[in-house]
Amino acid sequence: MNDPYPIPAPVAHLLQAESSTLVLHRRGSTVWHVRTSLAEYAVKLGYPITATDEWEAAEWPALAPAREGAVLQELGCDVAVYGKWERGTWNVQPWHDGVSLQVLWTSLRSRERVVAPPARDALACARVLATLHDKGYVHGDVQPAHFIVRQDPVQAVLIDLALARGAEIPQRVDFPYRGCLVHYESPEIARQVLEYGEAEPTQSADVYALGASLFMAATGWRHVEYPDDAPRAVQRQAVALGPHRPVNVAGALGRLIVDMLRPVSEDRPTVHEVCKALEEAPA
Repeated sequence: MNDPYPIPAPVAHLLQAESSTLVLHRRGSTVWHVRTSLAEYAVKLGYPITATDEWEAAEWPALAPAREGAVLQELGCDVAVYGKWERGTWNVQPWHDGVSLQVLWTSLRSRERVVAPPARDALACARVLATLHDKGYVHGDVQPAHFIVRQDPVQAVLIDLALARGAEIPQRVDFPYRGCLVHYESPEIARQVLEYGEAEPTQSADVYALGASLFMAATGWRHVEYPDDAPRAVQRQAVALGPHRPVNVAGALGRLIVDMLRPVSEDRPTVHEVCKALEEAPA
């Protein structure tokens, strides 16, 4: 992988950054945490993915920051801005303090014992997803790394909205939905992508992804078993055909995850029903 791309000069000039820290550098995306005299921001840079022996080439990551910027603006985020740079697009958005659900529950994860994570953390994540659904949106990329959780009081923020549906997106930065990280994909989404190359994300698929996220964060296991190095199509076939792994999360949360992972979308609870069940669960 190439060295991280620096923040483009026009963006750095716009922000007048006092410091910047690299947060993420992966295929198609680089994220910086920027501190200024007034606030803290996340700066995302998108660029195309070059084909390798393991991955196909992809152009859409170059547009993802701009698409996310458009979604954030539609949701009323008044500090979100986006634009083009020489390799793709960028956005600036608020920085959210906290810890991802995946990291927060790391100390609870074990492959040898039953684990009962705090229901209050799961409830905070469900509530923020419910807020998005109430606005007529679908996130499309729910995963434990995208829930940023803060304590005292417990609150969560749902980030990475580049694949979200529900906003009016300028055509120049839009692209089809071709699924998300397969670890959290619902069977119907996996089947659509395998058959058509793209899919229609739904709120029910978001609920499935929330269940898969809680399962992964609590146990360290993907909801469906397949080899770590399996091609993406093989991963999706495993998700599409099922079944999911046995849910070994204790108590009410475990029973709720089973409901969220039901293979038929109509059989799953809504996110508001998930919230209600978690509100009644022991903290």
